[in-house]
Formats: sequence, C-alpha cells, structure tokens
Amino acid sequence: MAKRVLIVDDDPAQRRILEETIKRMGFETKTTGSGESAVELLEGADASTISIVLLDLMMPGLDGMGVLDRLVGKPGLPPIIVQTANGSIDAAINAMRAGAVDFVVKPASPERLEVSIKSALKIEALAGEINRIKKRNEGTLTFDDLIIRGDAMHRVIALGRRAAASNIPVLIEGESGVGKELIARAIQGESERAGKPFITVNCGALPENLVESILFGHEKGSFTGATDKRIGKFQEADGGTLFLDEVGELPLEAQVKLLRALQEGEIDPVGSKRPVKVNFRLISATNRDMIQQVKDGKFREDLYYRLNVFPIWVPPLKERIEDVAELANHFVARFAAEEGKRIVGIAPQALALLRAYAWPGNVRQLENAVFRAVVLADGPELTVNEFPQIAAHVEGYDVTIPPAPAPVSKQPSYTGPALLGAEDRIPQTIEVRPSDGIASLGIPAITADGDVRSLEDMEADMIRLALGRYRGHMTEVAKKLKIGRSTLYRKMQEYGLEPRAG
Repeated sequence: MAKRVLIVDDDPAQRRILEETIKRMGFETKTTGSGESAVELLEGADASTISIVLLDLMMPGLDGMGVLDRLVGKPGLPPIIVQTANGSIDAAINAMRAGAVDFVVKPASPERLEVSIKSALKIEALAGEINRIKKRNEGTLTFDDLIIRGDAMHRVIALGRRAAASNIPVLIEGESGVGKELIARAIQGESERAGKPFITVNCGALPENLVESILFGHEKGSFTGATDKRIGKFQEADGGTLFLDEVGELPLEAQVKLLRALQEGEIDPVGSKRPVKVNFRLISATNRDMIQQVKDGKFREDLYYRLNVFPIWVPPLKERIEDVAELANHFVARFAAEEGKRIVGIAPQALALLRAYAWPGNVRQLENAVFRAVVLADGPELTVNEFPQIAAHVEGYDVTIPPAPAPVSKQPSYTGPALLGAEDRIPQTIEVRPSDGIASLGIPAITADGDVRSLEDMEADMIRLALGRYRGHMTEVAKKLKIGRSTLYRKMQEYGLEPRAG
C-alpha cells in the first residue's frame, strides 16, 4: 500500500495542484482546507493511515503554527513539512522548533517536494528503527511497533494481545523467517512482564551434552569441567519471559525436565541437592509439524499438549504481500544508513517485482535481498537491476547487468618487433610512472654515443632513484625494489653508494 500524504491548504486550486503532483510521485493523498480539520483527523482513528503531512503555514482560523502547537508531543505523529509563500528564515526556524521536519517555499517545484517527502519518510523510518531497537532491548516492544499492514496478520495481533493479558504458555508456529521471535517479544511488551528479562534459547543450536547445563544450570564440580557454578536460562528468565525457539529440536532427555519445570514451577540444576523455584513466562516457537514429531516419537506428547495451550500461527510472507513494500522500504532506510548510501526508496517497477515473488525464505530472505540491493546500488533508487536473483524467478522481468570495467592494460609502452633495423623504434628511456600524479621520472637506457647502457649502471641509477625517492629509509627502499636489506647494502657497497640521511 502506497504512503498517504495529507495536504492541508486553504486554497482549493493549490490543493488540486499539490494533489496531482504528489499522486504522480506514487503516493496516495488526502486533502483538507483548514487547520481545525487537520488536527481533528490527526487526533482521530484515521491518524495511522497518514504517513506524512504537507502543511500550509498561512491559513485563516487555526494557521499552520497553531496546528503544530496543538499537535506537539502527540505520540505517533507523522512527519510534517510546512510550506508558505513567506520564505523568511524566522518562519522556517519557528516551524522547525515547533516540530516540522522540513520547510519549502511556495510555489515549490515537484522535484523539491519529492526530495523533501522522501527524505522525511526516510528519517521517519530510521527514527522508527531506532525506537524499535531501544524497545526491543528494554523488553517493551509492542504490536504497534511491528511493521504490519496486511489483513492476514490482524488475527495474529488479536491473538497475541489476548495472550499478553494472561500468563498462559504460547506456541508460535510458522515457517522459518516469518518473525516468530518478534511476535514473542511483542507479547511480552504488552504483558505485565514488560521490561523484565527476555531470554532466548535456540534449542536446535544447543550442544547435546550441554543441554541440561545450559537450560537448568549446574553446581560447581557437578561434572568434569564444571569449575564454577552456572545459572541456567530458566533462572535468567526469572520474573520475565523464556523464549524457546525451535522447541521441536529439544532432546528427549531435556523434555522431561522441561515438563517438570512447567508443571511444578521449579527446576533441578545439574548436581544440585534441592530444586530451585522459578517464575517465568514460557513462549515456544517451531517451524515443524509438531503432531508428526509426536507420532515419530521425537517429541513427548504430554509436553506438546503442555506447550500448545495457546497456539498462534504466523502466515508466510507470500500470504501477506501487502507487507512487502512496507518492509522493503524499512530495510532500505536501515541498510542505506548503515552503508552510508543516499538511497531514498525503491522504484515502482522494483516494488512490483518484490510483490510478484513468492519469498520462500519469508521476511528474512526479503531483508537479505534488500541488503544486497543496497550494496549494489549506484543511484538514488533501487531498481530491478539490483534484484537479479529475484528477477530470475519472476516471469516478465529482465535484468540489465552493467558491463564489467575494462581490464587495466599491462602491455609495455613499446610492442613493436625486436628486430635489427628497428632501432629507431626502441624507446630511449625506461619510464617510471608513479600513481600519485607526480611527474614521470626517467632512467636513460642509451648512452650519449648511442650504445645501450650496462645493467650494472642502470641498477645503480635505480637504487639512487629509490634512495632519493624514499629519503634513505632502507626498509622501504628494499621493499619497493623487492630485494632484501642485506642485498641492498651489498649492492650499495659494490656501486659505491652511501645511504642518505632520513
């Protein structure tokens, strides 16, 4: 779904011009003719549908500055770009102090407006990412912070919020890469355990001989190598949430102890003489068919039913294509900032390509595809050419691969025949061309009488040149001539050369 721009201007003709201009940029628009109606809309239920506001400062009644004053500090407020015919510095400073992100002078050119809108959206995306990272680290991430636009995820959010209101064990199911951990974090962020520890355990990555020690901890000396007491993941999650990712990979031996921890609220550290009480919220996740795992004897049936009290199925990305554009633009803003590139968005044809692909690797694959595209990109927008691996699997898209740069020629300056009678074509000098732009240096190859100089004389000149060039730093001279220091000193002695002072 395209971003929606709210145009606030009391001039009907100006509103129509701005509306058509912004639609040509690929955005949706909504218009209003007064500051009062703009405030009412941005404080109402439809505020979440507005991605950016283009606000005229000079309006009758509640003007642009009044709108900014009324909305200052409002959570979830979209970025606001102000425009006015009065291009004074004071007006710009006052508007920016009041919360505007940019300032344009009427009549603004379409190019200036497009740059301003895309830059504001990019800044907003980066601010949102920073906020999400902060909330994730603090354990306060909520469903409102997730990038979800499609209807397919509405049931997931509704179930997640119901689960957050209880301490019920949750099993999140879905393909790899759909974002099961983010759903788990949002459940904690909206529960009474928000801000408490959120401990993640990838059950598929646990060494088989250390599973119990990692999960439940151990006492000092309880087995060979246990030189210190270790607190397990269950105790680390005390008071907070324990997230068992890929729980279907948990060994059968550990499943028994996990069942006891869930039923009794206590664990038995390896080597401990008495159980330890723990208070944790358990959220599990799996990409496997757990019923089949139970039938195959790889997962305990009693534990499965203990975990599967409140199941939540997260649909794959191909079933929520509406989220692709939003996620892709989010990843572009993040990776462009990380890579230091000025990329403002994705071209419409490239977005159509991303929507047409099935995404078997789900959100994780989309994230990596955008990362690669940002690294490849040379222009301000990502095009189809930056997604060659995706375009190869979607019918109707051709990728133009730019030609490889021509290899640097390593041919000598003279390529003619080395034959008698061609002496007039033999170069009189061996040229040394430094790469730093300094004028070329030369060592004569022919004497004044027209004879070829001896190799010893030319070698002596080369050493003299290197000594002067590198100011007598013998290590550097030897390195550039690709000879050892002892060889350099011996040749200098043979040719009667002395090292120059550095």
